[in-house]
Amino acid sequence: MYQPPTPTSAKKHSVHTNAPSIQGTSSVMQVDLHEGTVDAKEMQNGEILQAQSIMRHSQKMEDDLRTLGTKIKQHENNLNHLNSEKSKLDDSILHLQVTIGESEFLSKTTTSDMDNLPSTNDEEVDKQILQHEKSAAGVLCQLKIRHGAQPSHLTTTKDVVGIVATLGKVEDDNLSRLFSEYLGVETMLAIVCKTYEGVKALEMYEKNGCINKSCGLHGLGASIGRVVDGRFLVICLESLRPYAGNHVMDDAQRKLDILNPRLPNGECPAGFLGFAVNMINVDSSNLFCVTPNGYGLRETLFYNLFSRLQVYKTRAEMIQALPCITDGALSLDGGMVRSCGVFTLGNREDIDLRFPRPERSMELDNHNIEIARQLKEVRWKKEKILEELKREQTLLDMTRSNFNKKKGEYLKFLAQSSSNATQVIHL
Repeated sequence: MYQPPTPTSAKKHSVHTNAPSIQGTSSVMQVDLHEGTVDAKEMQNGEILQAQSIMRHSQKMEDDLRTLGTKIKQHENNLNHLNSEKSKLDDSILHLQVTIGESEFLSKTTTSDMDNLPSTNDEEVDKQILQHEKSAAGVLCQLKIRHGAQPSHLTTTKDVVGIVATLGKVEDDNLSRLFSEYLGVETMLAIVCKTYEGVKALEMYEKNGCINKSCGLHGLGASIGRVVDGRFLVICLESLRPYAGNHVMDDAQRKLDILNPRLPNGECPAGFLGFAVNMINVDSSNLFCVTPNGYGLRETLFYNLFSRLQVYKTRAEMIQALPCITDGALSLDGGMVRSCGVFTLGNREDIDLRFPRPERSMELDNHNIEIARQLKEVRWKKEKILEELKREQTLLDMTRSNFNKKKGEYLKFLAQSSSNATQVIHL
């Protein structure tokens, strides 16, 4: 007879038949987990490679920007150096122009015409001084004419260097008139002494303070029949504050190395010819060691008389240069600025005393020819500098343009990289 299976046997059977299914499921699960781990690793490796690629590209762009920045700095340094050289050449050109006498007056006057002008020589200046009969300068001039070098051995006059009008010479007669007018007759007739002891020897006083007319320069005047009347100027060189700067290198006249004026834009004013103090020719005997401290007349007497008085071709150019005029200015057509804000207007005053002109000589002509050659050479150097400046500026502009372009690409790349990284994090 058929007997149904007992629950126990049924349970056993059920377990037996289901066992393969459980084992099969376990195997599938194991395979899926393994594949997921592989995918995660591959994804992680891909992200690392991508990040490394981004870093390499970023580093390359940074290096390119750094290289371009270095080139920009080099071009800027080159431009600064070239501009400095150009400024030096401009100063040299101005100095040479003044030395050779390249002014509007001289350019319109030929050598023969200049020879036909009334020449103011040493003898003519002596005559002009003697016209001032009751002046102290007139007494000294009369003594020099009558006794030659003998007055230099007298106690009263042994310390006297000379009279202002006789201690300098001016190549251009027009400039000589301007300088004389600027200084005035009283200063042109001033007596120049080396020391204060020499000043004291020129005039003695009674106990009541009155002048002792029998001593000093008054006594000398009386002895030659010339009376000193009125006041007169005496300049003591050792009491003057000398020019403290350098002299122009290799200049026979030991001109003062004064910086040329500059407008607010850095340019030298148009029409500027030079400084009056450097347009005075000084005898070689008075260029060195006139004072006890070893200074010459240019850095003592004439620097104190003219200071940094500037000379221009025209009045219009002088007015345009007002922002950089500190100690006055003159123009060849008669313009005059006494000091900052003080103008001299009206007709020119042609005073009867002025500086003499130096004698023209073959040596001077040869010197001017050499100066002209130097001027041509310096101008040629300036042209080359201007060409280099133009080239460097073009290179700088191109490099800056490339830098700005590369900087824009770099910033765009950083923005895109940041956006991609944000998207990956959200996924």
